[in-house]
Amino acid sequence: MLHGKFGRLLSKNLFKGIYEDRTVLVTGHTGFIGSWLVLWLQSLGAKVVGYSLKPPTKPSLFETLGLENEITHITGDIQDKQNLSDNIEKHKPEIVIHLAAQPLVRVSYEEPSETFQTNILGTVNILDSIRKLDYVKACVVMTSDKCYQNLDANRFHKETDPLGGSDPYSASKGAAEIITNSYRNSFFNVEKNHDKITGIATVRAGNVIGGGDWARDRIIPDCIRALTTDKKIMVRNPSSIRPWQFVLEPISGILWLGSKLYAKPKKYSESWNFGPNQMNNTTVEKVVQNVIRIWNKGDWIDVSKESRDQPIELISLLLDSTKALNLLEWKTVYSFENAINETVSWYKSYYNNDTPMRELSVNQIEQYSKTANQMDITWARN
Repeated sequence: MLHGKFGRLLSKNLFKGIYEDRTVLVTGHTGFIGSWLVLWLQSLGAKVVGYSLKPPTKPSLFETLGLENEITHITGDIQDKQNLSDNIEKHKPEIVIHLAAQPLVRVSYEEPSETFQTNILGTVNILDSIRKLDYVKACVVMTSDKCYQNLDANRFHKETDPLGGSDPYSASKGAAEIITNSYRNSFFNVEKNHDKITGIATVRAGNVIGGGDWARDRIIPDCIRALTTDKKIMVRNPSSIRPWQFVLEPISGILWLGSKLYAKPKKYSESWNFGPNQMNNTTVEKVVQNVIRIWNKGDWIDVSKESRDQPIELISLLLDSTKALNLLEWKTVYSFENAINETVSWYKSYYNNDTPMRELSVNQIEQYSKTANQMDITWARN
């Protein structure tokens, strides 16, 4: 049972109470976003089954929160279809949330084949494993804001915009979107298959930040590694604009969409953007400056000239979440300032060893949910 700082059980009534006592399969549960998702699902009373490789970093949020012994934790490769299918049939989840992926742009240049296999074949395997199973009622596939054919035109991308991707990671996520749409129309079409009604949707989020991310080549972990070793923060693209959002923002979207798919699969089986509001779109330089300010020490250096022979990264990447606002009544809860404060505060507590990190993380979920409730956001109503 998860208790927040006020000593009460976090509400199981969030998201219309759809997750209580239901079995939810999460692929990629040992990753950064996956670990936060599992922690929240636990608070909602879900029976969580996780299928993933071992945590991708040391340290890892999954191990920091001590999640391994609190859920059904399965170590497995998303490319191993037989093992994946066997475990799905064994545990019989009603809701599937597919996060397993190779999630880094720069790594995709080093390992393009592995990136395509994991992100494309992995999506095929999860959808193919559930397409004949009556007990799976909803499946949410998380792709990326980078799935769009982005021309650095400084425009906000809608769900109907062309898919593309100039780098292997982005292309693999665009392909995952196309594959999901193909499976949805071919095998999960509620018009054609009246006896097989499963909601299938994809989610595209922004640049997610939050405590517990130690991945390489991400700006927040890069900052934290430098600050904790008294080094200057090396910034490759200080002028790049990204849609920064607190980690619980897209997770709230995933959970809300999952509950809506479960109740009305035909209506919500589409693609959805869960990006931040426009005020959260800012430069990498501003992110670094705010991290240093909150940490209360540190310095950074622009290494963009030295990075010219490095893999190309987009200058501007923006999401339009109007559809989610209008049709799901979902919206951003935290401003950029709130998001960066919550993120850096988490790391300060971790490195100062002054608060149990599980307790702090649960408190952050509680406070985020409380703020959403005060804003009268639909999913947060008790």
